[in-house]
Amino acid sequence: MSYVKGLIDKLSMERLLSKEEFISLLKDYSEEDAKYSKEIARQIAGKYFENQVYTRGLIEFTNYCKNDCYYCGIRRSNTNVTRYRLTKEDILNCCEQGYTLGFRTFVLQGGEDTKYSDRDMVEIITAIKQGYPDCALTLSLGEKSFEAYEMYKKAGADRYLLRHETANEEHYKQLHPSSLSLHNRKQCLWNLKKLGYQVGTGFMVGSPYQTAEALAEDFLFIKELSPAMVGIGPFLPHHDTPFKDFEKGSYELTLYLISLLRLMLPNALLPATTALGTIHPLGREAGIQAGANVVMPNLSPVRVRKQYELYDNKICTGDEAAECKMCLQSRMRKIGYEIVTARGDFVPFLEA
Repeated sequence: MSYVKGLIDKLSMERLLSKEEFISLLKDYSEEDAKYSKEIARQIAGKYFENQVYTRGLIEFTNYCKNDCYYCGIRRSNTNVTRYRLTKEDILNCCEQGYTLGFRTFVLQGGEDTKYSDRDMVEIITAIKQGYPDCALTLSLGEKSFEAYEMYKKAGADRYLLRHETANEEHYKQLHPSSLSLHNRKQCLWNLKKLGYQVGTGFMVGSPYQTAEALAEDFLFIKELSPAMVGIGPFLPHHDTPFKDFEKGSYELTLYLISLLRLMLPNALLPATTALGTIHPLGREAGIQAGANVVMPNLSPVRVRKQYELYDNKICTGDEAAECKMCLQSRMRKIGYEIVTARGDFVPFLEA
């Protein structure tokens, strides 16, 4: 057995490696090692989730953002974006349509838009939870104060997605302006954990200046945080950002890393992301076969989807919500998986 296969086995049994071992796992693996890891990951996902794939109905409600992250198509300084905001009524219409289609989790995602006050967000959260009490509500609104997160939680929010993007301090500075800090990003995640959210984090694979050492630090931070969800996808450049000429992240490496995350966090919720489906026509299917168990069809109104362009050539921008759902259902069935109508909550201590 190769050294890397030995590390894969160790990770699947002990759920943790040293930084040096993670670096070896990331630098020295072969195609055969990656295949081996994916096979084990698929078995583990099958043990906990059988052939079930959870859906989250994504509502991208604003593409205004106060931040200027170097990789993001809706960064503040991009003047070529047609900006939009959805009203509370728009959002509730999306939820109504999604509920009819069988969605039991809604993900409210947007740029860090200061136009929506904390009071506005509480009003929106309350309306969604009152209208759909059997549904889970996930927020993805970026960095907020502890008090804001607490208000949202009391209003009924169940989960929060906040990708840390990179756990390496130097790398973080290469991806973000000086107004943003890795320390604050991490503190937000710890605050969310403290408040009882099901917390999701994640990173881009192959982002500019990323190293194996930085990726190893991502894994160590994720293990320490012990999140309910981890979303990763390949870096995809946007033509109106400083990183427009950088290479895309590796499709193959992304799938390998999904499998390693499944080995480390056997009962976590791992999405096969839209970015995976963008970089390869069968990317989301491959993500599920590598150990992922969540897909996120878009419930946003078609009229605004093209404006929420974090990266170039994003898929499904012209499809109606029902089309997205039926398409994914058909795709999953072709590989032996079934989309289920369930909240799909994280279940802690599943191994016990």
